[in-house]
Amino acid sequence: MTSSSSDTPGSGTPGERPEQQRLGIAFALAGVDELTFTRILRDLMHDPAFRRPLQVQAEEPRPHSSARLTLAFLPADRELAITAMQRLKTLLLRYAVQVDSIVVPGEQGN
Repeated sequence: MTSSSSDTPGSGTPGERPEQQRLGIAFALAGVDELTFTRILRDLMHDPAFRRPLQVQAEEPRPHSSARLTLAFLPADRELAITAMQRLKTLLLRYAVQVDSIVVPGEQGN
């Protein structure tokens, strides 16, 4: 029922089940230039909503692909990740960035 794309056994706290793996909320950002992307990352790194056990994975914009930001989290931190996702949406509005797509684990019909 769960995929094992990024299983990290032994990296959690004692008593954590081996099936605990990082999930990610992925944002594809259409039309973001490098300068805007850098500014967004700077704001993310200074915002307490993204510090806790969350990880931010970034892929800069390339000529034929959109920039991407992924909020990686353990299943137990899902609520924290959803809050951070809302904060990221607000940050993106500040820069008038259009989000091409958002993929939230557990909300797809696979």
